[in-house]
Amino acid sequence: MLSLATRLSRLLAAVSAAALVSGCGALADEGEGDGREVVASFYPLAWVTERVAGDDWKVTNLTTPGGEPHDLELGIGATADVANADLVVYLAGFQPAVDEAVGTTAEGATLNAADVVDLQPVADHSEEGHGEEQSHADDDESGHADEGDDDHSHGDEDPHFWLDPLQMAALGDGVADQLAELDPENADTYRENAEALAGDLARLDQGYTEALADCQRDLVVVSHDAFGYLTRYGLHFEPINGLSPDAEPTPATLAELADVIEDEGVTTVFSERLASPAMAETLASDLDVATGVLDPIEGLTDETADQDYLSLMQGNLRALQGANGC
Repeated sequence: MLSLATRLSRLLAAVSAAALVSGCGALADEGEGDGREVVASFYPLAWVTERVAGDDWKVTNLTTPGGEPHDLELGIGATADVANADLVVYLAGFQPAVDEAVGTTAEGATLNAADVVDLQPVADHSEEGHGEEQSHADDDESGHADEGDDDHSHGDEDPHFWLDPLQMAALGDGVADQLAELDPENADTYRENAEALAGDLARLDQGYTEALADCQRDLVVVSHDAFGYLTRYGLHFEPINGLSPDAEPTPATLAELADVIEDEGVTTVFSERLASPAMAETLASDLDVATGVLDPIEGLTDETADQDYLSLMQGNLRALQGANGC
């Protein structure tokens, strides 16, 4: 039998360890609500979820600021977050690592954004197809569907719905409905939050509609095919790359784009945050036109850490107005 001194020593050690764990937990959870947790797979989904859920829910964004969402890999901690979350909000097909974690470890509710928004078809920009994804798993006869840029293949649908404010409002309604199922007592609050969000997004949509209604040019050359949802404002986009920001354009693609830029009087070639500007800058330099930046709003960076979806969309609008003479 253990002596009284030994038992007291072990008890004191156990109490001290418990206090340490409890103290760390209290610090980590401070200001994070009452323990209800949502995981969102990348920034636009996290922003909508935070707006709808309010302060009583902790919302974790799996994609860290400055990270490319397509390339996300989940470590042990992030995988545990997915497993333990009351709700996971994600976009199936956009981040393979998240899809796998949702399918194998998620124990709570899940919301695939594609189930509550209307994804539009991938645009075919020319007969050469330089605006299409340059590698499609379904068409790859070499059997390498899981290698290289095929990790970024999105099939026949354009995933970048968040560039359309009205689609973001639809996501907000979907999040509100899901939270209402999990927490019926506060269902009215979630739907009121979604309604307020929809109001902000409707005003943003109206601003785009009015600001882009009368432009000297409607053609926009961008680094990759992330902006197709903005065509509803009368714009047309010609991407250097396809849906993947890492795709390499062919010489024929670049020659065709050069002809288009000259023929249409395009003044600006846009690069974007979270991707290399080298190709856009080279093309612009060769043609003696300006360069600019459009943000696909897939995530925040050090440069945009103090902004949010609404301010980033407003920044894109100002850039489009300047480039197109609106």
